[in-house]
Amino acid sequence: MRDYESGEIVCINCGYVLDEKIVDVGPEWRAFDDEQKAKRMRVGSPITFTIHDKGLSTSIDWRDRDIYGRKLTPDQRTEVYRLRRWQRRLRVSDATERNLAYALSELSKMSNTLSLPKNVLETACVIYRRAVKERLIRGRSIQSVTAAALYMACRQCHVTRTLEEIVGISTASKKDIGRSYRFMIKELEIFVPPVSPKSYISRFSNELEMAGKAEIIALQILKRAQKTLLTSGRGPTGIAAAATYIASVLLSERKTQREISENADVTEVTIRNRYKELMENLEIIVNV
Repeated sequence: MRDYESGEIVCINCGYVLDEKIVDVGPEWRAFDDEQKAKRMRVGSPITFTIHDKGLSTSIDWRDRDIYGRKLTPDQRTEVYRLRRWQRRLRVSDATERNLAYALSELSKMSNTLSLPKNVLETACVIYRRAVKERLIRGRSIQSVTAAALYMACRQCHVTRTLEEIVGISTASKKDIGRSYRFMIKELEIFVPPVSPKSYISRFSNELEMAGKAEIIALQILKRAQKTLLTSGRGPTGIAAAATYIASVLLSERKTQREISENADVTEVTIRNRYKELMENLEIIVNV
């Protein structure tokens, strides 16, 4: 029998110790319950693409204290300050790493501003790293490329964020972001799924504080509209906003077109046009 706690191999019949210095060949991760066993936690933080060195480098603590908590002497503080400075320089050694460090910090700021989940940020950082590797950054501003990568990541992860929202938190113009977005899709050959109007329904309903039944009705309207091909060639936000408006009218919640247009970031004219198309083609009758 192998006893890993004591590091021995023992005969189960007579108790004779055959070997008292065995190596544990089991997994290095520890698990104290089923959840930890499923996660297989290891020592140290996981690798992340949101940091230019993937989080593999070390950092010197800013507190001027030793391992026992005692304050450092003036000479020791001077030495530690010098070590911190060289550590910062060595972490970012060349122009490519400086570009990557600045761009990834910009992506983190924009992601936090939009309250995006972590998987979207990781995906955006991977896309930007691929663009740097393929030398697609030259001649383009970091702001436009990072914004395009973040919008691309939102589309891939099925997180509903419009291009206008990305433009609102970026210093680059919509024209530059759109140009970088199209260029990166072409050069990196990344598949970006089309945006479904259904993904905006729940968001609009929550922001407008509408009842759950209104969201169900709006989804049913969109389902019928897709069957009759009314959604093809039209912006998903406009169709979703019009379906939400129709649902509010049918349930007598009476949300104004201005309220919906402000939440959907589309014009009232767009909502009216989509509203007329849906009402006429789907033969929806509203009792006034």
